[in-house]
Amino acid sequence: MSDSDRDHLKTTFNQDAEHYDRARPGYPEPLFDDLVALARLQPGARLLEVGCGTGRATVPLARRGIAITCVELGENLAAVARRNLSGFPEVRVVVAPFETWDAGGEAFDLVYAASSWHWLDPDIRYRKAAALLKPGGSLAIISGGHAFPTDADRFFFEIQDVYRELGMEPKGEQWPPPLPEDVPDMREEIEATGVFTDFESRRYVWETMYTAEEYIALLNTFSGHIALDPDKREYLYRRVRDRINARPDASVRRHWLAILNLVRKR
Repeated sequence: MSDSDRDHLKTTFNQDAEHYDRARPGYPEPLFDDLVALARLQPGARLLEVGCGTGRATVPLARRGIAITCVELGENLAAVARRNLSGFPEVRVVVAPFETWDAGGEAFDLVYAASSWHWLDPDIRYRKAAALLKPGGSLAIISGGHAFPTDADRFFFEIQDVYRELGMEPKGEQWPPPLPEDVPDMREEIEATGVFTDFESRRYVWETMYTAEEYIALLNTFSGHIALDPDKREYLYRRVRDRINARPDASVRRHWLAILNLVRKR
C-alpha cells in the first residue's frame, strides 16, 4: 500500500462513526485475559491504545480497572469512543495522529493497537512505541481479520466472481487464503526492528452469523468498500443481498481471526 493510499483509506472509518460502532464486531474475552497476563500488567498499570476507533478493544480492558490513554485520529470515532467509555474515569481519548502526538513525558507499561497498526507510518510506529514505553514495557499488536477454516462458508468463495467482475480481486494475496493456523504472525516484522524482544503470540478464531442487511452493514465499515465508486458499491451490495437472501436460511456465516502479537522493550 502506498503512503497516499494509506493516508486516504485510514480516514474513511471516521465518515460514519455511529455505523462503524454498530456494525463492527468486538474481540473474544480470552484475548484480553491473555493480554493482561502476557504483559504482566499490575494494579496501577498505565496503557496507551493507538487507534481506539469507537472502543472495541478499550472497553474490555477498562472493565478490568486499567487506566488507558487512547489516541485516535478521527474526531467522530473519538466522540463515540468517549460515549462508550463514559463510565470509566481512568480512560481518556485524545484526538491526534499517533505519529505526531506528544505524550508530555508520560511513559506507559503497555502500548497496544487493535486492527490499526498497519495504518501507521512504518518508519515511525515502532520507534515511537518503544520511546513511550517504560523499561521492560510491552507492545501488543492485534492483527487478523477474515478467517477461512476448513468449514468456511462457501459464500465467500462463490461471491469472488462479483469482486473479479468489479476488478476487486485480492491484490498480492493468496486466494483462497490460508487456514487460520497458517496465517503468519508478526514476529519477523517486529524482531527486524531490533528494539523489542521476547516475542509471544496467541490466536483466536470465532464466527458470527449475518443476515444480508447485517453483512452489507459490515462491508460498509471496510475502507476498500467505503472508498469504492458508488455505482460499483451499489451493484456489489445488490448482488451480495440477492445471493444471501436466496439461501435456505437467508444468512451467511463469517469467521474472524485475531492474532495477539506481544513483545517486550529491550
